[in-house]
Amino acid sequence: MAQQQEHEGKPESSLEPDMGTNSTMIPSTSWFTPKRLLAIFCVINLLNYLDRGAIASNGVNGSQRTCEGGTCKSGTGIQGDFNLNNFEDGVLSSAFMVGLLVASPIFASLAKSVNPFRLIGVGLSVWTLATLCCGFSFNFWSIAVCRMLVGVGEASFISLAAPFIDDNAPVSQKTAWLAIFYMCIPAGYAIGYIYGGLVGNHFGWRYGFWVEAILMSPFAILGFVMKPLQLKGFAPTDSEKALTLGTVASEVSDVGASNGKDEALSLKAEFRDKSSHEPSRSKCTILDQFSRFLKDMKELLLDKVFVVNVLGYIAYNFVIGAYSYWGPKAGYSIYNMTNADMMFGGITVVCGILGTVAGGFVLDFMTNTISNAFKLLSIATFIGGACCFGAFLFKSQYGFLALFAVGELLVFATQGPVNYVCLHCVKPSLRPLSMAMSTVAIHIFGDVPSSPLVGLMQDKINNWRTTALILTTIFFPAAAIWFIGKSL
Repeated sequence: MAQQQEHEGKPESSLEPDMGTNSTMIPSTSWFTPKRLLAIFCVINLLNYLDRGAIASNGVNGSQRTCEGGTCKSGTGIQGDFNLNNFEDGVLSSAFMVGLLVASPIFASLAKSVNPFRLIGVGLSVWTLATLCCGFSFNFWSIAVCRMLVGVGEASFISLAAPFIDDNAPVSQKTAWLAIFYMCIPAGYAIGYIYGGLVGNHFGWRYGFWVEAILMSPFAILGFVMKPLQLKGFAPTDSEKALTLGTVASEVSDVGASNGKDEALSLKAEFRDKSSHEPSRSKCTILDQFSRFLKDMKELLLDKVFVVNVLGYIAYNFVIGAYSYWGPKAGYSIYNMTNADMMFGGITVVCGILGTVAGGFVLDFMTNTISNAFKLLSIATFIGGACCFGAFLFKSQYGFLALFAVGELLVFATQGPVNYVCLHCVKPSLRPLSMAMSTVAIHIFGDVPSSPLVGLMQDKINNWRTTALILTTIFFPAAAIWFIGKSL
């Protein structure tokens, strides 16, 4: 492999000044450094998931108006102010997800004709304005539309942030950097629960959204005032020819290292084609964009590694989604936990953060390749699933908590590796679409249907221990699917 890269690099030696040993796509004159970029993206990701945690908190979401024995107690939060029933309250979460899932592939496709860094700025601006409007909402429909727009705003970031991080991370630490980024998901949820409770109870739920908008606004502005960064696989929108040539040379080396595929010639051809047709970009119609999107989707779905990775991720997310929704109720029923919310929340946060970071560092230690990523995914998921399965067999609450924590630590170790595969199994120009469609698939086929299906199963079985054990066995097909990916 090293000889292959060396052979490919020689003809382009004149095109890559100072880029032979530097994997970053950030110009040396930029205020950004790779670590600053990672830190900024982590804060943005934290705010995104803080918002999700806040709207689910008792302080912001609140409770319904109740009447008992002729005495009525007024509701609190969003539910109380708008007199929402549980179904309408659940629709707010679904509205956000609709916006996220519809907009993700759109932003990923637009990245081929609009600078991806500017698209993140557009998305964050939509997020900021929509969150601000959530605080001014006056009924169910107004806040439902605002939550949908919050999902639209977040879509650009989740599709494009990971490729930027991957481009600028040190070669030997790519998975660790991705893991640090995805660690913000459980951390953001946890902070959101606390934040929502504090702000909602002391100032009112509307202030929770207004403060979020204020915190995000500097990052939205930054997306427009800073000189836009480029992604590998995308021709610059300006006329900086030297940067374009450096990007080509760097990308050829990157593809050889990550995929092990002979794509050097096709990548060079792709860039020359984009450069030669740059003036006609403004003439692209919606039909052209849609045709390009379909072509990219076909290429993505024909990639066996991508398909296998996402299938395993769907099965994995099916279990994780049901755990997060039904876990406290199952724990209360099986072990009579009076503080089940705190127990499951604490385990998820601690194990989510530690497991996610550990998984990234372990893959880098093993040498971050797609084959090693699949090995780690299959082993961690299988052993973690076995621990979770064994935990639900325990009669003792403390035995359950100890073994379940070990299982959660292992299954969360997959976050860095699974996203590493998503980024490196396709050519660089398809990475945003790969991330977007992975997100769409794991939600539509994973955590979105899992909660109602598990609830339906519990209605039939009426035994939470049995229901939890059946659910947990789905970890094993996920591990088997990822094991198959090792040999592709």
